[in-house]
Amino acid sequence: MSKKRKSLKPAKSLKDATDEVLASDFIGGEDLDDLISKLVRSVEVAKGSRGVLPEKIWMKQQFAIGVNDVTRVLERMPHSATESSSAACAVPSRRQSPLVPLQAVLVAADCNPKWLTKHIPTLASTRQVPMLCVKDNKGGSLRLGQVVNVRTALAIGVKARDSIVNKTIDEVLKGSKLVVNE
Repeated sequence: MSKKRKSLKPAKSLKDATDEVLASDFIGGEDLDDLISKLVRSVEVAKGSRGVLPEKIWMKQQFAIGVNDVTRVLERMPHSATESSSAACAVPSRRQSPLVPLQAVLVAADCNPKWLTKHIPTLASTRQVPMLCVKDNKGGSLRLGQVVNVRTALAIGVKARDSIVNKTIDEVLKGSKLVVNE
């Protein structure tokens, strides 16, 4: 009849970046409380300077909210910091919005099924964007949603702009030893 293959296991070199993240690489507990409170405070302060823009539009300018939006922005970014940004914008497209690179990506570790966010660490590492994995007993996606005033958010990308939110993320990244892909 048919022969069975003995080895159907994938090669170890093809492991995904998320498999290499250890349990100690997640932000949780008091560190997570501090991170969320700093981000919520900085968002509230920055909202005061938004002018006449509606809140929803202002949030879209500051953050990439959700797995699809974060993935889209990461895919439009050049593959590394060594490439010039002018090379990425050499071919103009009328359908794509102007490129605003991400400063950092926050991903909830409690995602079910896991494959929804499994590609984000690989994309972030190829674009040299730092990534913070958030894990909480109450639900990391619920905690991330608090930052951007939505119920849940599996992934949030902080767009690189000159705002108090970016300064807060800089402080967190400099003080955090739990940053993946930096």
